[in-house]
Amino acid sequence: MFLNNLLEIDVILASGSPRRKQLLEDAGINFRILTKNTEENFPVYLQRTEIPLYLSKIKAQAVKADCPDSLIIAADTVVIQRRDVLNKPANKEEAKQMLQKLSNNMHEVITGVTICYKDRERSFYDITEVFFKPLSEEYIDYYIENHKPFDKAGAYGIQEWLGMVGIKKINGDYYNVMGLPVSKLIDELEKIFNPALDQTQNNTPEGPNKYIYFGI
Repeated sequence: MFLNNLLEIDVILASGSPRRKQLLEDAGINFRILTKNTEENFPVYLQRTEIPLYLSKIKAQAVKADCPDSLIIAADTVVIQRRDVLNKPANKEEAKQMLQKLSNNMHEVITGVTICYKDRERSFYDITEVFFKPLSEEYIDYYIENHKPFDKAGAYGIQEWLGMVGIKKINGDYYNVMGLPVSKLIDELEKIFNPALDQTQNNTPEGPNKYIYFGI
């Protein structure tokens, strides 16, 4: 099993997210956490799926500069509502405005992941559609006050109270909304150690939920 290949490798999660940490632990991967301060800015011309890929690549390369022989996993998640990119809210007012936009609407959660190992690099994304029911001001205020979602893109966590009581349905991977599409990550890690698997998959540049990306 490919997980055995990871036992003798220094695996680094280039993210301080406690949700990604938990998901990677639950996937049976031994790793350590190392993050570098990077600017979360991106060129305005990028398509919505390219934004988290671009940011995850920057995060991975920042860590790779200090750990060239390690296997590095970096991720970035964005919330897209219509054409607006909803990042992490700076304060209560911004969080409230974001949740009011998401109320009674569908939005997309897109997570981009970059894996670096020596001379190999793979990037991919996953998309989940999330549908919120109408959220009252009382619900929004309660959630912000009690859960303080200032470290989450879109100002909410699907695994928290608002996700439990406010989401009608999702189309796609639940764990992608939490910040790490674990199933796709495992697939891509397997390809790192068994490149022949690539030849059995359809790697078209743009699919409904997957994008293999090389370079910025």
